Amino acid sequence: MHRFQNLPSVLGLAIVGLIGGMSSVLAQKTIPSCQPPNGGEYLLLVVSPTANNQKQLRSALPPELKTITCKYLNETVTRVGGFNKIDDANRWARYVSNIVGLSAIITTRPTTTADVQPQPQSQPKSPQQTVSYNPQTLGEGYAVLVDYYNRPELVNNVQQVVGGNVGFVSYGQRPYLLAVYTTNQTEAYNTLQKLNNGGFVASLVDSRKVILLRSTVRF
Repeated sequence: MHRFQNLPSVLGLAIVGLIGGMSSVLAQKTIPSCQPPNGGEYLLLVVSPTANNQKQLRSALPPELKTITCKYLNETVTRVGGFNKIDDANRWARYVSNIVGLSAIITTRPTTTADVQPQPQSQPKSPQQTVSYNPQTLGEGYAVLVDYYNRPELVNNVQQVVGGNVGFVSYGQRPYLLAVYTTNQTEAYNTLQKLNNGGFVASLVDSRKVILLRSTVRF
């Protein structure tokens, strides 16, 4: 009987430890939203949904590169910032892909976004469509997306920058203008840089995660 006298207290400690462990797990799952890039900054967002992914990535990157785990469009990513040149972001994106095997999103915003600030609307408006509705996932390659901030009139401006038609897509359950879809990495990065220079908030993403809603839109 003496062996079991301390059993309630032992169970109590075990329960406390279990609750503490559960609280720790819950705390780890509370991941903050990613902070947007500064004006003129190129930000690298590496898709890293597991703790092992994040650990591998941090071990592969030099300590001077600041990394933060955060949420971007419902995906867990590692935010690596910030780069002043697209070539630097491009080089590190290739490095992460080759060394760690993780895909990366490059996003940027212009030095000043006063002319593209979001307008308060309850529901986002879609640009006018010139083809029938036939949603489909894009294939392998690169997609450069533009956040049009509920201002369909930006379609014409984006068309002028890219020199061609603009599509309408969904990415992370949010609508975007599709500036370019290509398998040519250089073309994708050049388009991203042109849009940034033109004052647009643009992102370069894995096109396989983009749903094409309209191949051509206009306003």
